[in-house]
Amino acid sequence: MSTEVIPIEKPKRNYNVLFGLTLLALLVLLWILLSVATTSFATGNNIANLLRQGSMIAIMAVGQTFVIITGGIDLSVGAVVGFATVVVAMMINAGFPIWVAILVTLLVGVAIGMFHGFGIVKMGLPPFIITLATLTSLRGIGLLMTNGNSININSDSFTAFSRNSFIGIPNLFWMVILVGIPAYVFLHHSRWGRYLFSVGSNAEASRLSGVNVQRTIYMAYTLSGLCAAFVGVLLAARIGIGNPTQAEGWELQAIASSVIGGTSLFGAVGSVHGPLLGAFILATINNGANLLNVNSFWQRIITGALIIIIVYFDGLRRRGK
Repeated sequence: MSTEVIPIEKPKRNYNVLFGLTLLALLVLLWILLSVATTSFATGNNIANLLRQGSMIAIMAVGQTFVIITGGIDLSVGAVVGFATVVVAMMINAGFPIWVAILVTLLVGVAIGMFHGFGIVKMGLPPFIITLATLTSLRGIGLLMTNGNSININSDSFTAFSRNSFIGIPNLFWMVILVGIPAYVFLHHSRWGRYLFSVGSNAEASRLSGVNVQRTIYMAYTLSGLCAAFVGVLLAARIGIGNPTQAEGWELQAIASSVIGGTSLFGAVGSVHGPLLGAFILATINNGANLLNVNSFWQRIITGALIIIIVYFDGLRRRGK
């Protein structure tokens, strides 16, 4: 008789809460310092722009977190975003209703995620390899579909959504909330979320305890593909074009946001609120650096340093168990 594994221990939950509060304090501190350092930071237009900048990376980081918790990695999410902009743009310009174009684009993201799960589970390919192959292939497929050109979206009702606000808050930030709340419930208050942690902790022990490891891996990569495709729809709405080269390098930003948010690259440790905060910390650093006319190269150096520090302390925490 199998017994369900429940790997989320109280110390881990307390660690996630404490780390989340630390990240929130860091974000508030950055906002205060930048408000003092430059008069243009705390303006309505700049804050709205910052929220829009961080929102799409935040949603990608949530999907990436599901994968990293299982001990995997998804390098394809940036390419999925770019490819999704092409799919939704072509369908809207072909006369399909907007909701149909969005639904089909999301299903394309689901299919890509399931393909990654198939490559890992059935073909035995490392996650790094299968998602790297998808990264390069999707860029090429998208360029073939568009003949290397951008597709201008001819629907004002579609593009207007990302530029508008509700009660003073940009619509793109509301999409973070739309994704974040169910993602939190899924990861921290459902058995499927517990399975993700279990597989990341010890896949073989999870299998012996009755967890369907293969299905869990499929689920993680499918959710990652879905989040990336959703971001592709939002990006297409924001810039008004479909272009397969869009979102180049965003996969690294999503991984960085997740890691800065406390997700362990060793697997089995992570949250939803952490990567969301991590994404907006990076967005704040980039936004503040631009306002202060700091060389953009320093932004990359700061991001890299944050990743090294957090991964180092995560290693110390693991060895101290």
